[in-house]
Amino acid sequence: MPFTTAEIQEAGKSSQDYYLKNKRVDQVNTERPLLKKLKAKQKNAPGNKENVVVQLRKANSSNFQWYIGSKVVTYNKRRNIEQAKFPWRSAHDGFALDEDRLIQNGIQIDENGKGKNFTKAECVQLDNLLNEEVEALDLGFEEKFDQALHLDGTQDADALVGLDSLISLTPATGTVGGIDASTNVFWRNHAATGLTVTTTTGTIVDKMEAAWRACIRNGGMPGFILAGTDFIDGYRKFMLNTYGQVNYGAKEAKAVDGGSGMKGTDSNLAFQGVPIIWDPVFQELDTLYSPATPWEKRCYFINCNHMTLRPLEGHDMKSRNPPRPYDKYEWYWGLTWKGALTTSRRNAHAVLAIA
Repeated sequence: MPFTTAEIQEAGKSSQDYYLKNKRVDQVNTERPLLKKLKAKQKNAPGNKENVVVQLRKANSSNFQWYIGSKVVTYNKRRNIEQAKFPWRSAHDGFALDEDRLIQNGIQIDENGKGKNFTKAECVQLDNLLNEEVEALDLGFEEKFDQALHLDGTQDADALVGLDSLISLTPATGTVGGIDASTNVFWRNHAATGLTVTTTTGTIVDKMEAAWRACIRNGGMPGFILAGTDFIDGYRKFMLNTYGQVNYGAKEAKAVDGGSGMKGTDSNLAFQGVPIIWDPVFQELDTLYSPATPWEKRCYFINCNHMTLRPLEGHDMKSRNPPRPYDKYEWYWGLTWKGALTTSRRNAHAVLAIA
């Protein structure tokens, strides 16, 4: 007994909605720490403009003066507000099932039927087929979306701007959020490359300490440290060989989870009491893009109070159910996301890389 077109489409939408609500976080927790962290603190953005706008204070413009008696004092007009504008972008993934594949799985379609004529066996077969397709859709979307969150946006003209631009290895060059970093010193993250890990003469801890202080000076303590395999191994070996311990700041470093909820990717290392989280995606990016400074050699100090994932209202992982076209016996299901990754203080973040 067959399904109608409407029943097929509704079954796929129900399977997709159920999967997104009940299984997504489990996949993110252990495999994609950046995406998990950003989604945990994301904030919706209105969708009535072409940019997600962040209001900044770029200066205090103080007119402070000493005076005595009737000495004349002056007043100034302050222009302290700047806007960072991050264009929001749209992402899509989807799958299709044609009539022949449905038939091969024991599922019949009757587009003119009255509905509710399917057998229990057909229902089970359809449910199994859709579950597999929906899970693959979700994991595939997650994989590519997470990679894009790491990159600078130049890999695709329609991609959002990600970590590699907001926390740049060359922070004094380029325009980020519409602000020219070459002429606006306040709009530069801290960056240090060429860190060495040679026993006793290595610079890795000194450079990490300098980056730490730079971040605190400009926005508070970084609460999220993300690093690649080579950086983590270099840091561990340097600390063991030089100091006989693996964590900088021994007392604070006992609780390496730090409330991150990422025990599967915790490196069991910490700096200044903040867990160093290993990001498996760094290896994927090196394989795909072969950057001049490998991701596996990098470490990011991120202040999540000043970096926010901003999906547009009503467009955060939205399931789609387009109708079947007149010239194809095929049914479609999609998944879309619209938004931007923003920062309100570039100088609250840092990136380091070992030689």
